[in-house]
Amino acid sequence: MAPISTQWTRLIRFVAAETAQIHIGQPVDPRLDVGLAAWNKQTIRAYELSGSAFDPASHVTSTILTVEKLLSPLSREEMKVVRCLGLNYSDHAAETKMAKPAAPILFYKPLASMIGPNAPIFIPKVAQPVEEHLSDYEVELTIVIGKAAKNVSEADALDYVLGYTGANDVSFRKHQLTTSQWGFSKGFDNTTPLGPVLVSHNAIPNPQEIPLTCTLNGQVLQDGNTNDQIFNVRQTVSFLSQGTTLEPGSVILTGTPKGVGFARKPAIVLKNGDDCRVWLGHGIGTLINPVIEEGHHQAKL
Repeated sequence: MAPISTQWTRLIRFVAAETAQIHIGQPVDPRLDVGLAAWNKQTIRAYELSGSAFDPASHVTSTILTVEKLLSPLSREEMKVVRCLGLNYSDHAAETKMAKPAAPILFYKPLASMIGPNAPIFIPKVAQPVEEHLSDYEVELTIVIGKAAKNVSEADALDYVLGYTGANDVSFRKHQLTTSQWGFSKGFDNTTPLGPVLVSHNAIPNPQEIPLTCTLNGQVLQDGNTNDQIFNVRQTVSFLSQGTTLEPGSVILTGTPKGVGFARKPAIVLKNGDDCRVWLGHGIGTLINPVIEEGHHQAKL
């Protein structure tokens, strides 16, 4: 089957100042870090895209709109299922003193956990106090599936990928380590940022050379590269499609490199008022989110 062909390179979703409506578009400046610009309240202009992200006929128009509010590149309604891999980087497995998995470790996130750029990461009371529950960050390359995939080979796996974006798989380690099932500890409402830009797979022919970092309050805590993945993107898409249809709009978080907070001595935790930023190269950019603990004064947005 032929690979997906898009007529756009970098897709953003936003509320336009001109219309007060939600649009998708391509940034006018191909080099702009859209997430950083949005956080800094810089002017962002985008060529409006016709259709939807999943429409092969969607194209870049000549209409230029101004971004009033940057949103996640996909709405919750467009995301079919959010799948995630655990322990998928060699250096992360080593720092947690866990064996490399023999097969991908899969868990799911509810759609209610997904948020966009600049939206606050909300730590619920069930995950407080944070020093006990070990609220943690995880920068992750994220795959978006563009057409139905079932029983696909590793050789053909990238043909089903629409594009790539970033995510922060915020985790609560006390709950996570209490049980072998991670869905509860990684699925609280409004805890998983996604974005800021969806980059077409056409612009990233090799997803195994993408640098990615996480910075907390100005300190770089994760600095990795997707070339350290235990199961690469081809292997991941192929494995997850065996006996299972990956629908268009399926989102796959592919694991995190070393540097997570709970593995440090002393542990570093996300707390009220923190500024958490994950960055991925190849045009994806910086995903910035403040942290709010339920019952505390709100962090400044």
